[in-house]
Amino acid sequence: MNEKLFRALVEAGAVRRVHIIADGARFHVEADTANGTLIAATGKGKPKTWSTLDASARWVRGIGVGKAQLDVSRWQPLQRGLAL
Repeated sequence: MNEKLFRALVEAGAVRRVHIIADGARFHVEADTANGTLIAATGKGKPKTWSTLDASARWVRGIGVGKAQLDVSRWQPLQRGLAL
């Protein structure tokens, strides 16, 4: 789900809960809706990721969400990312 759709769902009240998920050294955002869980994506359809928690939290706040749950169970802060 791209940022425009994500923002529209938030404004419509369709997003029940937002999660910031740490996986390796990157963070991504998921939203719970009535139809299931959606992952924030780039314009090309790939999952949108951030290298810092504050960057992902700023993005979530920027689309109009004031509360998000953080999952750091798979976070490896010293892991280096792959250059793909």
